[in-house]
Amino acid sequence: MSARTIFLIGFMGSGKSTFGKKLANKLQLGFIDLDEVIAYKFQLSIKAIIEQHGIDFFREAERDTLKGLDTENAVISTGGGTPCFFDNMEWIKSRGVVVFLNLDEGIIFSRLKTTNLQDRPLLKDLDDDGLKQFIKDKLAERLPFYTRAHISFDPVHGKMEELVERLIA
Repeated sequence: MSARTIFLIGFMGSGKSTFGKKLANKLQLGFIDLDEVIAYKFQLSIKAIIEQHGIDFFREAERDTLKGLDTENAVISTGGGTPCFFDNMEWIKSRGVVVFLNLDEGIIFSRLKTTNLQDRPLLKDLDDDGLKQFIKDKLAERLPFYTRAHISFDPVHGKMEELVERLIA
């Protein structure tokens, strides 16, 4: 089966956008960042959408935007929580190959630590210990969804060529 639609899922900081762009280029597919589409649709940052309308509104907008995408011939980077709400995981699994970018907590922490946490509504008031605990708790909560992906791949230690081979096999 030749993968023409690939959904990337995983925790924030796992590289869904950065790795996704490289994977799309390698496979000669389009690239869609779900968060960017939502921000464009509302003409607000994700942070502003959540602050102004609340997390429930955002999750509904996320679901509606996801289901309105033209997903053919594209690598789609989802938000970290996207597969964990409504029937999003079943929907994406029925429309393409789902790849879980699987990183350990330490790498996620080191990546998130170097970003502006104020731009991430779920992390904005956390210190180092709080961030570590958040990652541990949220990852445990989300792993049952993430592990339902068709493919689990470590983008730090794995080779993109190996993933490409699995996708086009």
